[in-house]
Amino acid sequence: MDVATARPRVRPLRWLAGAALLVLAAQLVWFLVTNPRLEWPVVAEYLLEPNILAGLGMSLLLTVIAMTLGSGLGVLLAGGRLSGFKPVVWACGVYVAVFRGIPPLVQLIFWFNLGYLLPRISLGVPFGPTFASWPTNAVISSLTAAILGLTLHEAAYMAEIVRAGILAVDGGQRDAARAMGFTPRQSFVKVVLPQAMRVIIPPTGSQFISLLKGTSLVSVIAMADLLYSVQVIYNRTYQIVPLLIVACAWYLAVVTVLSLGQRRLERHFGKGQR
Repeated sequence: MDVATARPRVRPLRWLAGAALLVLAAQLVWFLVTNPRLEWPVVAEYLLEPNILAGLGMSLLLTVIAMTLGSGLGVLLAGGRLSGFKPVVWACGVYVAVFRGIPPLVQLIFWFNLGYLLPRISLGVPFGPTFASWPTNAVISSLTAAILGLTLHEAAYMAEIVRAGILAVDGGQRDAARAMGFTPRQSFVKVVLPQAMRVIIPPTGSQFISLLKGTSLVSVIAMADLLYSVQVIYNRTYQIVPLLIVACAWYLAVVTVLSLGQRRLERHFGKGQR
């Protein structure tokens, strides 16, 4: 059979699947447009409401702070797990297991109620004199508890991401760098790290997006994030669904922008790979 005159094979299952998806999409659009309980005018009214924008700003601020601190701590934990010094490896492994195993909501509530377990926070010599102390409830506010809980939780995941990225680089790359006269630091910065970033960037971007959505959990400790700001309004107006749509719209918009940024970073660090 001549390939030039060959006709593409008809795939009826694909046509049926496409038609079913088209019908479902049309039904979804019809539902969104015609259902009066969605109250789109209310959504438009509160979309740019100052309190909601302030809550969105707080969510973004918490995400940036927790991601920055968590990444820094995660790098230290990854280095500890790769150090080969057994006590450090064991301690870092226990940290990762504990903070990955406990749900972030439980961690946030625990840190917010730390004053019950530890009435005062002291600074001094272990088992020795105390130089200064403060009431725990004065130190651990909603903001402090939110940053602490999200950072410690994020650090456990970032530790595994960084460790996996470094281990993904073939050992022969380090040997080749040493043969060229590179110091261990130069080998890591110029040879290992650029290759590891191709493995580290995609899950790190996903973690950043997941952390942004996870900031909604801080509403349970009365932290004025986006979800909490929405809840304050609908507890007063009883317009629950349209205000939840406002929150969903902002989360979706920010996540979309972050996803585009993540793709650009992936293309930048994956140039040689492709």
